[in-house]
This record gives sequence, C-alpha cells and structure tokens, in this order.
Amino acid sequence: MSELHLGIVMDPIDSITPAKDSSLAMLLEAQQRGWKISYFELDDLRISNGEARGSARSLSVKDDNNQWFKMGPAHDIALSELDVLLMRKDPPFDMEYIYATYILERAEAEGVLIVNKPQSLRDMNEKAFTAWFPQCCPDTLITRSMNDMRKFLQEHGRAVVKPLHGMGGQSIFVIREGDLNANVIFETLTDYGSRYAICQGYIPEITDGDKRIILVGGVPVAKVVARVPSVDDNRGNLVAGAKPDIRPLTDRDHWICQQVGPVLRERGIIFAGIDVIGDYLTEVNVTSPTGIRELKKYGDIDVAATLIAHLEDLLKQRGAN
Repeated sequence: MSELHLGIVMDPIDSITPAKDSSLAMLLEAQQRGWKISYFELDDLRISNGEARGSARSLSVKDDNNQWFKMGPAHDIALSELDVLLMRKDPPFDMEYIYATYILERAEAEGVLIVNKPQSLRDMNEKAFTAWFPQCCPDTLITRSMNDMRKFLQEHGRAVVKPLHGMGGQSIFVIREGDLNANVIFETLTDYGSRYAICQGYIPEITDGDKRIILVGGVPVAKVVARVPSVDDNRGNLVAGAKPDIRPLTDRDHWICQQVGPVLRERGIIFAGIDVIGDYLTEVNVTSPTGIRELKKYGDIDVAATLIAHLEDLLKQRGAN
C-alpha cells in the first residue's frame, strides 16, 4: 500500500497531557507505520462551493513529555486528499461541533474514511444512546421535568444525575432521597426545566470502578480500564482523580459488547469506549474516547496498533472493491 495520509481534528495539541493522551498514541502508531499526518483544529475546517477543505499543518510526533510534536506551516488542502480523518475534538457537543460534522460529511462523500462517521457522531449522544440498549442499563430517565426527577429519586432512593453534554465527570451528582440539595441540583441541571438531563439508578459497584471497554470495529479489546474512585469522590473518571486498574472482561462485559458492538459497526462507529459499572452499561462514548495509554502502560494492550491496523484493513478492502 502506498503512503497513507492521515488527518486529525483535535483540540490544540500543545495543551494535551502527552503521557495520558489517546490521540497522541494513535498518531505515534500511524507515524511508526509510515503514514503522513496532517493536523487541524476546528476553525481550520470549511466548505467552499460544496467542497470540504482545511488549513492543514504537517505534523510529526514523539513520545516525549516535554517536546511531543513538531508542526509545519499551514497550507490549504481539499480534505479529499486524505485517506483517513480522525475526529478527536473533545466535547462539549455543541452546535459548533455539529457544524463541523457537516464539513466532515462532505469529505466522507468525497471518499475519505472518517473516524467516526459524522452522521453517527450527531445521532449518538453518549449518554442518551444508552436508551438503545435498555436490557444492558440501570433504570434510566431522560427528562426536562424536575418533578419527574423527584419521582425517580423517590422511587430509587439513590440516583446519579448528570447533564447530557458533559465529559470527564463534569457536573455528575449522586443524591439520596431526602437530600436538601436535590431540588437545586435538578434546577441547575435542567436550567429550571428548559434542558434535558439524565437520571440513572445508583449502582453500588461504582466503588469497585467504572470500567472503560474499548471497541475497535465493534469488537472489544482484551482488557478493560477500571477507574476506581478516590475515597472522597463518587466519580469514576481519571481526570477527577480515579485510579486505573486493568482487568479482563467479565462474562457480563462480553454480553454487553455483543449487544452494542454490532450496532456500532452498522452505524460506522470504528472506535468507541463504553462505560460499565458492575453489570450495567452507563455510557456509549463515540466522540473522543480515552483509555489507550492506561491499557498500554498497565495492561500491555496496544489499542493504537489495533486501531491503525484495522484502518489499514478497511482501506485495503475499499481498494479491492
């Protein structure tokens, strides 16, 4: 196969934490395989007379916590010059993100393999999409009604409530029936009934960790990162202070992946990270899932190599058709 050209859309690369950054791991693997890399931020993308274009900068990377990248000058290209484009922009999932997916969809129509499929990025809200797998999930309510949220808490006694657009453990609350802060939490999350929020039944096994299961092409990798909360926090998020613990998948984990994986493949989701607490699916992350670095460092599982090899296979299949 001739030299492949990879584009990546991400947050400013100079602001990442290289030792923990999954996007950097992907770039390192692609570079090691001889891929050419072009770098974009969101404001580098545009549509001109129906054509997806961008202000690209050539990028080389190193696994170095002090100096992890080098970039060339910006130059204008048609995105159709790329073989693959990784959309790795972190949430918030706002209208600007949606507008960017329209640009990526034009590039997709011109033959570029977009990871992940732009339409599915729009369609699959990471918390709301759990509703497609009710058999895998704890009791879940998505609503704007503060009264409905109060009833849910009363019914379950303890609940987790969070916004639909957050990431990294932002604005996640665990509340008990009788908590005098419950009303103000409901008011804040729904902006007094004008925004949707999600309630889930509390899963006590959170103390044993929130498991991140990475799926490539709908297939789970061999181990999971269980993010174990600190003693003074309920959140199983590494950025919130949780500690990683590498484990094999349980039988229930495999069963959940069998439910979710085929749907991801059907919808063009090549790289995803699902969250499982105890026996229950809680999120389906498709925008910029993380966990690659921890799996490599603590579990000797090279997800970046699996992903880039999978992309090469997909491109070969396209060339054969």
